[in-house]
This record gives sequence, structure tokens and C-alpha cells, in this order.
Amino acid sequence: MADMQTPGGQTLLFLTDEQLRKGIEAMFFAYRGFTADPDRILDEYRLGRAHHRALHFISRAPGTTVNNLLSILGVTKQSLNRVLRTLIDDGLVESRVGTRDKRERHLFLTESGAALEQDLSTAQRERMRQAYREAGPEAVQGFRTVLEAMMDPELWHHFNRARDSVDE
Repeated sequence: MADMQTPGGQTLLFLTDEQLRKGIEAMFFAYRGFTADPDRILDEYRLGRAHHRALHFISRAPGTTVNNLLSILGVTKQSLNRVLRTLIDDGLVESRVGTRDKRERHLFLTESGAALEQDLSTAQRERMRQAYREAGPEAVQGFRTVLEAMMDPELWHHFNRARDSVDE
């Protein structure tokens, strides 16, 4: 990997295709590790990663609408309806009719849904906390910068909105 200074003082980073392939592979294997612990928990409930993602974002924004969740998850309405039906039937999510717009459905975790989401997120936070400790603060900031740079603009908007609501 070579760095080169530009006239404006910016550093350009030159990576070979092989270095980029190694980065891609690292992301694949890191994702496997990141999802392994929650997958074991989800298996006990006969749920999958789509259910986990729905639980996560409903937890982050209680009362979110089905349409907002569709936008965040980027799945089809049919796919989300299957996931939500399972979560509702299993008593993990509650769907309430909107007070202003009766066509809207607002989603909330039940007590057992919140407990499951907590177990799932605890497993992932522990893995991330350990990795962050090993990498150090500069690497953590660099990692976050890379992740944000890889996001599509509309997804970055969702991410930023979620982050801002927590920072307040």
C-alpha cells in the first residue's frame, strides 16, 4: 500500500486489486463472526437474520411504521410481511393502528421481543467491543469512516438519523 501527497496536502491511497480482494474477504469472514452468536440464539426461536434486522430497527425506533421499516431494510413488502407475521404471531412484536392515519401500522417490541433483541444485541456488542479494544481508537474511527463511505446515500441518511437520535 502506497501513499502519495497531492498539491493540496491530501494523501491518496493506492491499493492493489489483491489488497482489495483481501479486504473483501475480511469483510465476509468478519460478517460470519458478527452474525454467528445471534444466529445461535435465533435458531432456538426458529427465526433468521431478517427477523433479527426487524427486531433491531423496531427496537431503535419504537413505533416506526411498516413503510419506514421497508425503506430501512430494503426488502419487498411481501418479504417484510412474512417476517412481521412471524414476529407478531410469536408475541415478539405488536402492530398498532396509527392514531393520525388509520392506514398506518406502528410497530413495537413486546416485553419478550425486547428481551430477545437485548440478547441478540448484547452478543454483537460484546464481539464489537472486544474487536475495538484490540484495534484501538484510531482503527475504530477509520473502520467507521470506511463503513460510512461504503453506504449508499439513502442508507447513510437512515444511519445518520438513527445515530442522531441516540446522540441527543
